[in-house]
Amino acid sequence: MITVEDWALIRRLHLAEGESMRSIAARLGVSRNTVAKAVSAEGPPVYVRAPQDSGIKAIGPAIRALLKENPRMPATVMAERVGWTGSPAWFRENVARIRPEYAPIDPADRISYEPGDQAQCDLWFPEVRIPVGSGKPKILPVLVMVSSHSRFIMARMIPSRMTGDLLAGMWELLSGLGAVPRRLIWDNETGIGRRNSFAAGVSAFAGVLATKIVQVKPYDPESKGVVERANGFLETSFLPGRSFASPEDFNTQLGQWLPKANARLVRRTGARPTELLPQDKAAMLALPPVQPVTGFAARIRLPRDYYVRMGSNDYSVHPQAIGRFVEITADLAKARITLDGRSVGVHPRSWGTGLTITDPDHVDAARTLRKAFQNPAPAEDTAGLRDLADYDRAFGVALDDGQVA
Repeated sequence: MITVEDWALIRRLHLAEGESMRSIAARLGVSRNTVAKAVSAEGPPVYVRAPQDSGIKAIGPAIRALLKENPRMPATVMAERVGWTGSPAWFRENVARIRPEYAPIDPADRISYEPGDQAQCDLWFPEVRIPVGSGKPKILPVLVMVSSHSRFIMARMIPSRMTGDLLAGMWELLSGLGAVPRRLIWDNETGIGRRNSFAAGVSAFAGVLATKIVQVKPYDPESKGVVERANGFLETSFLPGRSFASPEDFNTQLGQWLPKANARLVRRTGARPTELLPQDKAAMLALPPVQPVTGFAARIRLPRDYYVRMGSNDYSVHPQAIGRFVEITADLAKARITLDGRSVGVHPRSWGTGLTITDPDHVDAARTLRKAFQNPAPAEDTAGLRDLADYDRAFGVALDDGQVA
């Protein structure tokens, strides 16, 4: 087939300039029949592909049957079930076109938030490893709480996802805010609870604060979209270009950055979070008169190696408490061990994993007690102090007055 340019040249040479078909064929290197067809054709040559049935069309009924049975079935699994051997991308594209006919629709409403009604809570895991003392650097969670009405962001890095640390982090952030929202919105975080069954201590925490903890249903990110967007904002606006020497350094830098973030103009509300915060706090609950129970708490009998485990780390205890029950408590900064109300160990909270934290005074005390145990003092000889009358009574000796002892 000749090109459009060759067709135009043939018609010009033959019709306008009168050149013969033979010479035109020789000039272009084509046959005279091709030249004759070009001269007689009313328009330039057009390639028309013969219609062919698509491979998807043949297996379309099978795809629809699988989608009717399970609308969320992955396209890769579906391709295996129907025996597709062609292009995977082409198959996925056609399945994506058909799937909306069978998948259930879940519309997302736009939600308006009343002042003081709720704060949305979530854990953000920044992709940066934080040095944690002698342990290996690790990725640590950041507790993020956002007041839904004002979009005011509160955040703090915490040691773990354990219930005690989550409650301690929430109490610290709410104390800094100076008020308590009427509802705290969480997803199904294990440390808070699963399927409306709260973890130990969560209900008591909410009761002291007079608030309500609400866990949204799975696969419903819109219910806590405010805090999800805040996580993305932290990821893109706070984290890039920063380095952190420790968790304390991370929290220091975050605390310096948050006032700037809360002074930004939010497009959705048309105001700055700091401008809406007074109205938000006025509708919230007051802080409770007593502090709720937070952090880690346990009671165990101290073993011979005088160490107790909290989380995944071991902390030393004064060896005088060996064999007795000790109380272990910890907040975000300190780990404390007491015996009958008396302190037998205080350590900085370790953020690492699998570490042993030892107080040198405990080791010295253990060395002294071990030496005393291995070299006991000789027993005191009290034989010379025994009353001789004891022997008279034992052997029935008659006394001077004729009486038998």
